Amino acid sequence: MRPLFHPALEDIKPEAILYALSDPERVAIYAKLAGAGGGGTCSALADLGDRVIPKSSLSNHFKVLRESGLIMSERQGVEMRNQTRCTELDERFPGLIKAILTAYGQLPGQPKTD
Repeated sequence: MRPLFHPALEDIKPEAILYALSDPERVAIYAKLAGAGGGGTCSALADLGDRVIPKSSLSNHFKVLRESGLIMSERQGVEMRNQTRCTELDERFPGLIKAILTAYGQLPGQPKTD
């Protein structure tokens, strides 16, 4: 199986983060991960309330999140465990992730706006 690409913290670019979080589904997935203590499996994150993301789309969303440096993924049997890199990213880009999630109304614990 092909190894997963995870950029080193110093190689993460703000434009990659902005691109990854420019899609509302990816923001919702990332916010759900962050709200779940920073981790979860792909299949557990497919349900976004009123809709379920198809597996092929979900795989692509996780790839974009991973390659932008927002998450770390690890294979565990047939599942993929994902962890946010919130703490590391907040040290490198203070307030960026929180500002993006707040703008989308997706900050964990924040009431959602439509």
